[in-house]
Amino acid sequence: MSQSSQATATLPVTVSVTRHVDPEHADQILAWIQAGFTLAERFPGFLGSGWVRPSTRSDEWHMLYRFDSAESLAGWEASSQRRWWLDSAQGLVGESRKERRTGIEGWFDEPQVDDVEDLRPMPAAPPRWKQAVMIWFAFFPLSLLVSWALARVVPDLPLVARVLTSTVLMTPVMTYLVLPQLTKRLEWWLHGRPAPWRR
Repeated sequence: MSQSSQATATLPVTVSVTRHVDPEHADQILAWIQAGFTLAERFPGFLGSGWVRPSTRSDEWHMLYRFDSAESLAGWEASSQRRWWLDSAQGLVGESRKERRTGIEGWFDEPQVDDVEDLRPMPAAPPRWKQAVMIWFAFFPLSLLVSWALARVVPDLPLVARVLTSTVLMTPVMTYLVLPQLTKRLEWWLHGRPAPWRR
């Protein structure tokens, strides 16, 4: 497995499923959603869940759940509990679209909807200043290392070529390795929770 594949496999994964439900069965579906989330939260790596509706009259429901890695998500999705849960809504619910996002992609996007309820709250978006600090923590040491290496390997490289080379080298490393690892290790700080060693 490549380094980028390994990094992706350890990133948190958010799944968004669009389902269609007859509005007359809204109460039944709320109970069904709650049952599913209650089952999911017993699985290792479960981070949160919720649902979104464009309006109270809409037949479209967007269900969200998040696990700490693709491996943890696969454990839930292959489980007999999940199969039982899905089978219990046959005839009431139709699935039209499923989307997965890994790492911090889309994590800070706010849903543009009128009716939102978090049954198991997912983490709120960190403040912008914390996102900026996180990027700086990743960028500064990596930039220092690449600049030092280029100065030793190709000391006479012109400025534009040096900046181009360093950004080409740093972008994938930042995207697939450094930022995912930093956000995972400092998630407590990003979301304003106590440090793990103080719990």
